[in-house]
Amino acid sequence: MRLWSLDPAILDRAALVAGWREALLAQKVLAGGTRGYRHHPQLRRFQEQDDPLASVGAYLVGLQRAATARGYRFDATRILRPEHADDVPRIPVTAGQLAYEREHLRAKVSVREPGWLPRLPADGAPVPAHPLLETVPGPVEDWEVVAP
Repeated sequence: MRLWSLDPAILDRAALVAGWREALLAQKVLAGGTRGYRHHPQLRRFQEQDDPLASVGAYLVGLQRAATARGYRFDATRILRPEHADDVPRIPVTAGQLAYEREHLRAKVSVREPGWLPRLPADGAPVPAHPLLETVPGPVEDWEVVAP
């Protein structure tokens, strides 16, 4: 499961579509609709919120808006808690996490869609976060499973 911390606007098509599917799975897990993935480390940031379903709903709304801006049709009716998505408290994410994810995405895009690479922030440039997230200083998040 990869719940990108990156602004969905910089995700390539494959990452955006996969992110939508995986966030819908995260929503199902948080709603108690499945037993699998309950302890997945990337769910922690949602589970720690006062209203996890509203938070994951706001996350999904961000993905859906980015998809709509590109002409994709993600079914917004699948979001259990879309109301007040703009009023959900923002979740902190470290600059180190965003930089790590940019590099992770860069490695994937360089293989599957090299023409997308110029759209990714350059090394040293600020990496935009998903609209639900607020960038704070710090290293890679402790819930991230860092690939060797």
